[in-house]
Amino acid sequence: MSDPLAAAPHFELPAVLSTSAWQARAAVHRDRIRPYTDPWRARRARGESHPVHDFLFQYYRYSAGKLESWHPAPHEAIADSAAARERFREPVYRLEDAAWRRDGRAISASKREAMAEVLHILHATRERPAHFGCYGMHEWAMVYGGHDVRHAGVVPLRLPQAEIDVVVENRPVACSHFDAFRFFAPAAQPMNRLPLAWATRYDAEQPGCIHANMDLYRWVYSCMPWVGSDLLADCFELALALRDLDMQAGPYDLRAFGVEPVPIETPAGRDEYQRRQRALAARAAVLRSALIGAIERTLSSG
Repeated sequence: MSDPLAAAPHFELPAVLSTSAWQARAAVHRDRIRPYTDPWRARRARGESHPVHDFLFQYYRYSAGKLESWHPAPHEAIADSAAARERFREPVYRLEDAAWRRDGRAISASKREAMAEVLHILHATRERPAHFGCYGMHEWAMVYGGHDVRHAGVVPLRLPQAEIDVVVENRPVACSHFDAFRFFAPAAQPMNRLPLAWATRYDAEQPGCIHANMDLYRWVYSCMPWVGSDLLADCFELALALRDLDMQAGPYDLRAFGVEPVPIETPAGRDEYQRRQRALAARAAVLRSALIGAIERTLSSG
């Protein structure tokens, strides 16, 4: 494996935020996130579920409270004040030259190793060619033969099971993301054009995959608070958009939740899916590069 830190990265100049500036940023961040976290909490209190959006809080193990909490970008520091001393504390932050700055020495060896592995995955994914021919068939392969209809009892399938099976059998299944492939029905797994296994689960990750791009949220929160909450929120919102497309293209009828289908069993539906997939991949490319830069800056400190 090549050293991802071998080349000297380009970093923004340090900036020191005043108390009013960081408090305003924190309020904007909270207001940006709460339209998603408040409904999640309300659903949990009522014992209800949302087959699309709950995924962001269940599959991805990052609490709503942590998501709402704001931290500055790696190149930003916080001017010392009583409010700053209450909010930004050791060991993550240290007071230096009248400003609170992240202390890279506080990153444990295991955390540093995990962040370096994330950096390697991000670099490798970015360098592979993007593919846009999967058309969201993974959700169909999961319910093939009636194997695991995950949302049964919440929403119905929008096609009869026999028609779903015909689509799976007659469309190319080309999933490159192991965490989607592993939920395929056993009878559908041999249909996948790519050999995927746990031991090599990141070797096929590519920047066109909606799951690889959704996982930017996982990678950014696994590096918090070191990479900053603005990037965290950007990746969270991208993951939401990708999840919407993911489920719109699936075999479930989600119209009761205001989610219109993208019928990938038709040429028009496949065209729409690929167009949106490409647009979301372009957003993901920008965020992947930003996350790479933030991790490189963090690992080069301390």
